[in-house]
Amino acid sequence: MNITAADVNKLRQQTGAGMMDCKKALTEAEGDFEKAVEILRKAGQKVAAKRADNETSEGVVLVDVSDSGKSAKILAFACETEPVSKVADFITLANSILQAGVKHHAKDKETLAGLSLENGTPITEAITEFVGKIGEKLVISDYHNVEGEQVVAYIHSNNKAAAVVSFVNVDGTNVNEVGRDIAMQIVAMKPVGLDKDDVDPTVVEKEIEIGKEQARQEGKPEAMLEKIAMGKLGKFYKENTLLNQQFVKDPSITISDLLEKTQKGLKVASFVRVQIA
Repeated sequence: MNITAADVNKLRQQTGAGMMDCKKALTEAEGDFEKAVEILRKAGQKVAAKRADNETSEGVVLVDVSDSGKSAKILAFACETEPVSKVADFITLANSILQAGVKHHAKDKETLAGLSLENGTPITEAITEFVGKIGEKLVISDYHNVEGEQVVAYIHSNNKAAAVVSFVNVDGTNVNEVGRDIAMQIVAMKPVGLDKDDVDPTVVEKEIEIGKEQARQEGKPEAMLEKIAMGKLGKFYKENTLLNQQFVKDPSITISDLLEKTQKGLKVASFVRVQIA
């Protein structure tokens, strides 16, 4: 049958696929629009399968803080190349996925992936369809829900890293400014935990072994290795746990000091750092 330019454009408007892909799908479907849409979806599945092992080191990080300021959703949506991360449709899809998480108050990445977009399309299908259009692997690489008496977010200027901080014992104090400073520090300094007790035990063991080996290489007595390693571990905690880090804007105080200075008893309940890498 004769496939007109109007038919092709109609399918393109409906699916967002390229003109040639739409024409090919309509021809194969003999003008049946529903069948053509299915053909385009299958094409996306084939591309997704082929690129399943590819690395996704580009993308965008988005954050949505609720009007109440008591919860936030943070999403990292990844692709293979930087040009695709700047495509308007890619960013629109990322925003649509995040808003689905907001609407349904999704708690984790698995729950989010099982939701549908506002138009009713399952998120997994929407991603697969876009893979077919763009020709790259796309993944929800990270997603978190953060709650507290007040949550504050910061997104780095390149939109590839962000942090959300949850505060308790706010006691009516507006912590937006100090919260942004702390979130900015989290993005820049990459703390591995809130305090030393939050550091993964395997990381602690690794740091102790590294400390011992460094001391051994320096010729220190074997009997002294454990003590030296523990000293190095203390330095690790100061540099890599949020509350013990020096405040970047004022190195004379720690983040713990900053909190107490802002509001007596103010605490960081939790934080999340997300980065496209």
